[in-house]
Amino acid sequence: MASHWRPSFAEEKGLAKQGYRLIAGIDEVGRGALAGPVAAAAVILPLRIKAPWLKQVRDSKLLSPEKREVLSQNIRGIAISVGVGTVSHEIIDRRGIVKATYLAMILAIKQLSPPAETLLIDYFRLPGTELPQKGVRDGDTLCFSIACASIVAKVARDRLMTELDSAYPGYGLANHKGYGTEEHLACLQRFGPCPIHRRSFSPVREMVEG
Repeated sequence: MASHWRPSFAEEKGLAKQGYRLIAGIDEVGRGALAGPVAAAAVILPLRIKAPWLKQVRDSKLLSPEKREVLSQNIRGIAISVGVGTVSHEIIDRRGIVKATYLAMILAIKQLSPPAETLLIDYFRLPGTELPQKGVRDGDTLCFSIACASIVAKVARDRLMTELDSAYPGYGLANHKGYGTEEHLACLQRFGPCPIHRRSFSPVREMVEG
């Protein structure tokens, strides 16, 4: 995906024409990590925003950590409402990553005050909520509210993983945030899984079973 693509307000404007005012963009991070929680954010933005940083918003994966930190603060400062939900590695192992991701999103939505009237979600539809919703393919790239949610969720989870690095030193969690990088896999081979590794994910599962 081209890094110069900027998300737009097209989806939000379409819903506003239907009478909605409190439109929450939702996205998750950490689904593919080998350690730590999955996290989701829900962000309700004003329908009219003027700020110099708006043109810098992208899918969080396309931004540097420093840029994400600044943008997350800006988003939180201007948002009508923000919610973040995290679901632990234990629940991921017990219920599976898909259900854990849904749960993180539901937790984020429940934190919104004022609550959302409708939802814009990256790619898929969310079970477990009666709110009207729309799954937007490539939403974190194309939809402004979802892109903002991806930034808020990424910053929140990264901070948590940095804190966990202090609790479980030696694995480089502050660097790779639990994803399966070469550094992380080498540490796993050297030390074995720590308490926050996902036992249901390969190659952690094989290490535990073997």
